[in-house]
Amino acid sequence: MDMAARTLGVTGLQVTPLGLGLAALGRPGYINLGHGDDLKGEYDVQMMQRHAHAVLDEAWRLGLRYFDAARSYGRAEQFLGTWLKARGLSPAEVVVGSKWGYTYTAGWRVEAEAHEVKEHSLVVLEHQWGESQAHLDDYLKLYQVHSATFDSGVLHNQLVLKKLARLKAGGAALGLTLSGANQAAVLAEALCVQVDGVRLFDTVQATWNLLEPSAGAALAEAHAAGMGVIVKEALANGRLTPRNDDPGFTARLALLRYQASRLGTSIDALALAAVLAQPWAGVVLSGAATAEQLNSNVGTLAVAWDEDVASALAALAEPADVYWQTRGALAWN
Repeated sequence: MDMAARTLGVTGLQVTPLGLGLAALGRPGYINLGHGDDLKGEYDVQMMQRHAHAVLDEAWRLGLRYFDAARSYGRAEQFLGTWLKARGLSPAEVVVGSKWGYTYTAGWRVEAEAHEVKEHSLVVLEHQWGESQAHLDDYLKLYQVHSATFDSGVLHNQLVLKKLARLKAGGAALGLTLSGANQAAVLAEALCVQVDGVRLFDTVQATWNLLEPSAGAALAEAHAAGMGVIVKEALANGRLTPRNDDPGFTARLALLRYQASRLGTSIDALALAAVLAQPWAGVVLSGAATAEQLNSNVGTLAVAWDEDVASALAALAEPADVYWQTRGALAWN
């Protein structure tokens, strides 16, 4: 596999198989294991912007052309927008996706009572669309509902759906991202959402990894229906890396080490290769916080994935509710 562009579903957008997500680059605190070490405790806004720009420079050099942000990722949209303009890149050269529905509330702190607050209302959509446009302008090609769930009611909020349809009519591709043990059920409902007889959502971004593969069948169905599929958290927020020092994970980490060694790659590249081996996967996001991590992640393109490794690593899967309970307990750092 190489970094050659492919079309994302029916959107017409040309994306690379590996993209860069900015969740770990746009704010001081995040739940990835070792995130604080990656940033070395340097949280000055200008320093973080320079750091983000350096990682983005490396992503560009390595051939990545899809970049993912969100309103709740601190200053991720701002950092991405300033980088795109400073490097003189044209909107035709990249695909940028962002998200609405969460508001960043940590006040540029690692420790906060609430890092982000979710609200899928029309007021929030209109406000955040304006903010995203201000930072990303014509670069913004894909706008996504951030973590659509049944509880938020967004899939039945007619005011929101009609506003999204107007954005789509104006040229934006529309997507939704998923989170939680019922990703598959929410996606099944999202596939049926129409406005004026036209399916609303063009793409879906979901969690799928070796520990949490439960949405696989639903993502295959979405792909077959023409939706572009973007995969997030392929490394399970660092749990599928040597940073996972949980004693209960020792045997599974040893299995990952063995298979990675057998295929001559790193554990992170192996975990990303598991996603790229899925025929429905359009883009898998690297959540790298450093250029070194990104270079290791890109090694996934050289992994000779086979049925032996697929069969062996199937044993890593956890019950979905266990996975999401564990994820919910990860510390912001």
